[in-house]
Amino acid sequence: MLKTTRIPLLIALLAGLAGPAGAAQPQAQPAAATPAAQPAPAAARAAEFERLLRAQVLLDRAHFSPGEIDGAYGSNMRQALAGFQKARGLDPTGKLDDATWNALNTDQTPTLLTYTLADTDVAGPFQRVPDDMMEKAKLPTLGYATPAEGLGEKFHASPALLEKLNPGKDLGRAGEQIVVPNVVGTPALAPAARVVVSKEGRILQLQDAAGTVLAQYPVSSGSEHDPLPIGDWKIEGVHRNPTYHYNPKLFWDAKPGDKKTTVAAGPNNPVGVVWIDLTKPHYGIHGTPVPASVGKSESHGCIRLTNWSASEVAGLVQAGTEVVLQD
Repeated sequence: MLKTTRIPLLIALLAGLAGPAGAAQPQAQPAAATPAAQPAPAAARAAEFERLLRAQVLLDRAHFSPGEIDGAYGSNMRQALAGFQKARGLDPTGKLDDATWNALNTDQTPTLLTYTLADTDVAGPFQRVPDDMMEKAKLPTLGYATPAEGLGEKFHASPALLEKLNPGKDLGRAGEQIVVPNVVGTPALAPAARVVVSKEGRILQLQDAAGTVLAQYPVSSGSEHDPLPIGDWKIEGVHRNPTYHYNPKLFWDAKPGDKKTTVAAGPNNPVGVVWIDLTKPHYGIHGTPVPASVGKSESHGCIRLTNWSASEVAGLVQAGTEVVLQD
């Protein structure tokens, strides 16, 4: 069950304050106060956290994903802001200035939702997934390690953020009411004519036939050992909930003694919940079991997104869709 809720009271509680429920959303640049009227450091931190969290939610809703929503300003949020600004005709600084804040807030949707945990959210089974590929292959499924991990993927948020927003709540109990980022009910996107991946920008864009950006997501793509295959390719097929066929000969960092094996499907599968095959052999666009690493780490040459972004992209492309991989 989903119900919209406002954020100020919750953040006030986190800051140790007692702000009024339903207070107005914060301004991008509050007016300067006299020294005696400056807010306490905890209040200032809470206000900044609230502002960044709302901006991340609104970017996600506008299909300019900041990656894992965490209420902090980092490289993925900077790229999302720059993409949104460029699409809206603003100076693409990657900073949350007044003009950008106002453009984002044309969506008046509340920042948070109240969500009642369902039986399926807590049913499991939950199990820590080993790092070793040979040990992974022994598991019958690659599910979530904890209920918080699954809820994080459902609401595009870091598990740590969900814990912070819900002090004292049991994220493993059906019927528990929690608050989550409001990333549901966004307008559907049109199918993409082109996928463009920027290695330097660490972003993937979906474009229409005229080159207009429909959506943007952070990605990890390639490394020194496994560079991104720059060039023009096409999508060969889309595969949801894939099993993973591991061949150590294709990996420079494979462990001695590793053998060919198959890893079961699941969100913690090495390629996540989606594999989008490219016409370049052994390369694809896919999800990941570690969403916090997207845009901040290297890959084995493929294009890695968060599971929720990979799933969205998979629904907007098809066999034959053009893919441009560029520096």
